[in-house]
Amino acid sequence: MATAKVIFATITGNNEDVADIITEKFEKLGVDVVKEEISQADATEFNDVDICVVVPYTYDEGALPEEGLDFYEDLQDLDLTGKIYGCAGSGDTFYDDDYCRAVTDFSNALKKTGANQGAPDVFVNLAPEADDIKALDAFTEQLVAKVQ
Repeated sequence: MATAKVIFATITGNNEDVADIITEKFEKLGVDVVKEEISQADATEFNDVDICVVVPYTYDEGALPEEGLDFYEDLQDLDLTGKIYGCAGSGDTFYDDDYCRAVTDFSNALKKTGANQGAPDVFVNLAPEADDIKALDAFTEQLVAKVQ
C-alpha cells in the first residue's frame, strides 16, 4: 500500500479544505495518508512516505507562510530521490503575479531534493469549488499513478 503525507498551512481555512479534498481522495484510492499542519510537521517525515504533498498559502505579496519557514528551510537539506511530490494551494488572483507563489516555491524546493513531480501544481482561487475539486481529485490520482 502506498503512503502519503499532506502538509498544509492555512489562515482562512481554504487550504485546510484543499488538504482535506486531497486526503479524502488518497483514502478512496487506498493510500495510507496522514495530514498535518505545517508548524507541527517535520520535513524529515517525508523520508518515510512514498508521496509528499505540500499545500501552502501565499502571504501578502508572494511570501511563504511564516509558520512554514522552518519546514521550507529543512526541505533544502533533504534527499528525497525516488519520492513523488505534488503541491497545491489556495490563493487570491487579486495578487496577480504573486498568485499562489508559495505553491511554486515549495514545488521548486521539492524538485531540488531529487523527488519527482507526480502532477502539475494546482492553484485554487480562494475557496475550492466544484471545478477545483475535480482538478484536485485528478492531481491526487496522478500522484498515486506515479507510485504504482
